[in-house]
Amino acid sequence: MCPIHRRYGPLRNPWTRLAGAHSRGRAWPAQPDPTQGVEMKIALQEGLLPGGTLDEKLDFAESLNVEGLEISGRGPARRIDELESALRNRGIRLVSLCGQGTFDFLDPDFDKRNHSVAEAKENLQVCGHFGAVGLILPPIFGPPRLPDLTPLADAVTLEMQLLTEIVRDLAAFAAEQQTKVLLEPLNRYEEHLLRQQERGIEIIQRAGDPPSASLLCDFFHMHIEETDTPATLRRIGSRYVGHVHMADNTRQEPGSGDIDWKAGLSALRDIGYDGYLAYECGITGDSDTERRETLSRSVQFIQDIIKEG
Repeated sequence: MCPIHRRYGPLRNPWTRLAGAHSRGRAWPAQPDPTQGVEMKIALQEGLLPGGTLDEKLDFAESLNVEGLEISGRGPARRIDELESALRNRGIRLVSLCGQGTFDFLDPDFDKRNHSVAEAKENLQVCGHFGAVGLILPPIFGPPRLPDLTPLADAVTLEMQLLTEIVRDLAAFAAEQQTKVLLEPLNRYEEHLLRQQERGIEIIQRAGDPPSASLLCDFFHMHIEETDTPATLRRIGSRYVGHVHMADNTRQEPGSGDIDWKAGLSALRDIGYDGYLAYECGITGDSDTERRETLSRSVQFIQDIIKEG
């Protein structure tokens, strides 16, 4: 039994335990109507926020009118009490978990694969508990680990078959927790298998196209792998854009490089995306004060684009 179940029991209706804005969560986000006005929201990763405690970090986030918090998927089940206490009676909510401790989903070792799947399921329980959008998972880093069994099947064919079954399993579990598994395509320098958005869609569709599986669309990686990021977002549509990461081509904060954020956010608006834009990036600056100022300017820059509509 997972630690959360041992401690809290089955989390059938996680939102009822949370106070304030968190108690108003809904089981499934309604599909947005692209004909209606939509407004995206900004989320910041915990590690980007200045402060010595989570409360101090959230105070800073709220001073910027940020509405979402993204945390690491490394052991969040141990932080339930801390997170609940810090988030209580705030306008900011936990919206996503990024990654986890192991990424052995496509390892030839059965026990390693099972461990990564079990870790993902525990993290999905945390997502469900807080009414978060979902758990962000790149399936592998680096080259294939599975053997090339040509002429039966090469390594990538085996990986696709295995990943399809893993996504099917995780998506079914995510649906039970009223959250999502968010597959993240990475760029060619970090991953060989899942690099473009449509490859992620192919895997989801092979797994039966469950609504509880969609994509994490990262502007930094898309800027490398897609020929036209806004066109790609419009093509894949709101069904598969489950959550968004923002970093400029410099891998620093939005506004520090040459990504056209107006075009990108316009594409998201056109498909009816009204979810979170989560900062996953470095912050320019040599001191804490400089980084605070840089982050504040960047958030205001994105907020202004959102308001422009």
